Amino acid sequence: MRDLVHNLGVVPMVAPAVLSATTTSDPVDLLDFGSAMLVINTGAIAGAGDFTVKLQHSDTTTGSDFIDVAADALIGSLPASLTANSVSKVGYWGHRRYLRAVLTKNSGTSIAAGAMLVKAHARNRPVA
Repeated sequence: MRDLVHNLGVVPMVAPAVLSATTTSDPVDLLDFGSAMLVINTGAIAGAGDFTVKLQHSDTTTGSDFIDVAADALIGSLPASLTANSVSKVGYWGHRRYLRAVLTKNSGTSIAAGAMLVKAHARNRPVA
């Protein structure tokens, strides 16, 4: 039986925290992995905080090179607006090397949230 621990890479993108402004993660390198999944988990929302999330990709780590991932390069979809105490996920099907998450504050006060990227289909196993 194969185990998941040695076949997946998990990288924090946005550390769990109370977010009161738009937050953009550092780029995550997909080198040596064939697929990825963004996972967002949320807690409490204060002051009717309205936040959305999107995934961006690029072939470089330069901030200006990142563009939004088109819907046809995603498996599933992200919610139109994040809700309290929930988990959302979306798979990445594109071919760019770097990914980052952007949690955008649209209105309100804050949301408790975090994001991680699960990298799969590793070329070299076991994954550390």
